[in-house]
Amino acid sequence: MPGAEKDQVYRAMQLADRVSVNLEAPNTERLAKLAPHKIFIEELLQPLKWVEEIRRTVPAHKFWNGRWPSTVTQFVAGGSDESDLELLTITDWLNKNVRLKRAYFSAFHPIRDTPLENKAAVDPMREHRLYQASFLLRDYGFDLEDLPFTTSSNLPLHADPKQAWAQMYLADKPVEINKADKQELIRIPGIGLKGADAIMSARRINQLRDLYSLKKLGVIAERAAPYLLFNGHRAAIQMKLL
Repeated sequence: MPGAEKDQVYRAMQLADRVSVNLEAPNTERLAKLAPHKIFIEELLQPLKWVEEIRRTVPAHKFWNGRWPSTVTQFVAGGSDESDLELLTITDWLNKNVRLKRAYFSAFHPIRDTPLENKAAVDPMREHRLYQASFLLRDYGFDLEDLPFTTSSNLPLHADPKQAWAQMYLADKPVEINKADKQELIRIPGIGLKGADAIMSARRINQLRDLYSLKKLGVIAERAAPYLLFNGHRAAIQMKLL
């Protein structure tokens, strides 16, 4: 709960495999608009810091099932007129500083008889784009500077952020599928973490020569095609084979 004491956090960590404090907003200024009775740093952010401090100082075997519990949090997207950049900046900080397992995003929608009942609902696609971007930061080696923010510091709703990045940086400089390392592979649309591992394993045996061979590895080949080279040549796209 907001305002929990450190000993209470420690006890919760002994009893659960995951603990959570919902930050709701990305900073003190935004939280004041959304929930003015809550204190961002002392009540909400501090318990997440304590969890990481305890994980660093107390052996894992002293917790439930012999493991440190993970941490998560949640934000209301659009509830305090914050930008996507603000939400993802705090998410990135949490990933790096308190080993946040996952950030959850909930698109704002007004509730009758509350102070924000007349505020417009947020497009659910914004929530979806925030999830996609947060995974790029957490799992795919992307930095905030890599994300395709608009001039209003928001993600475009019409485009997957990974696809938008690739269109800017890979469309004219496609990646050689038989030479790229894992970090290069996972930045290609249609190739996830498992797909990149599968590609690297397969090419130890034989070179990959076409999109069909990628599809057999679980890659969404038609999405990856515009950003790939096979031994120096662009992929020949034949959708009927995919």
